[in-house]
Amino acid sequence: MTLVTFIIPVRHQDNARDWNLLKANLTQTIASISNQTNDDWRGVIVANEGADLPDLPPRFSVERVTFPPNDMHEIGKSGNIEDVYDAFRADKGRRVLKGMLGARDSRFFMIVDDDDFVSARIVQYVSENPDANGWTINRGYIWDDGGKLLLGYDDFDHLCGTSLIIRSDLYGLPEHFEDASLDLIKSMLGSHVRIAGILAERGAPLTPLPFRGAVYRVAHSGSHSKAPSLLVTYFLSWQALKRPRRMLRSLARLRLVGETARQEFFGRPAPRNA
Repeated sequence: MTLVTFIIPVRHQDNARDWNLLKANLTQTIASISNQTNDDWRGVIVANEGADLPDLPPRFSVERVTFPPNDMHEIGKSGNIEDVYDAFRADKGRRVLKGMLGARDSRFFMIVDDDDFVSARIVQYVSENPDANGWTINRGYIWDDGGKLLLGYDDFDHLCGTSLIIRSDLYGLPEHFEDASLDLIKSMLGSHVRIAGILAERGAPLTPLPFRGAVYRVAHSGSHSKAPSLLVTYFLSWQALKRPRRMLRSLARLRLVGETARQEFFGRPAPRNA
């Protein structure tokens, strides 16, 4: 049994604005995961047939799928915003399900977006707490693509999809893909904001990870959320300027992307221009 399996769902290639950029970001995410200090892990990339992927290091494999493109993928270009999010959850959730069913011997799963970064300490910490239900990463960092600063963020699990480490049996996975309900796919696998509450109601609450566990990349052209730069959002926006105390707190949480941060989150190669 593998202790932790990192599941990376990759959108259909027709839904990518710039596949070369997606591939470059995915390469960095793979490098981050590969930097774990404990080797009891594997990574599963879920991608469509025909999608060009980077060369993979040891412990990574690919689960190929034949799902069609998500016609409502682009925010602001099609449909009601809630319909767009619902379609996104369904598309992401079924990709995650395929990855999990291909690695059902894993003790824990962590879903990682294809442009984010994770702490090198995660697998080691899980190995010290193998009977836990799992963890929410409620403290993490925001990083501008190519930037030199990290912003500590303390409501991270409501901001970023790379924020949950959950014991595999708690998902209630079906034996076969076709047996999965749409509610399971969208609420438990395609959404990062619902599952903690669902598990708590079932008597299996998650606990906060006791360190900053992931980095959310923003301000790059391939982002689905289209999140603006941290400088604009937290320091230069009208909302930020109206709340000077909050801005000062954000200033206190800034740190440089130095060697320590590179080693913990970015692995090798280091992030572009950082």
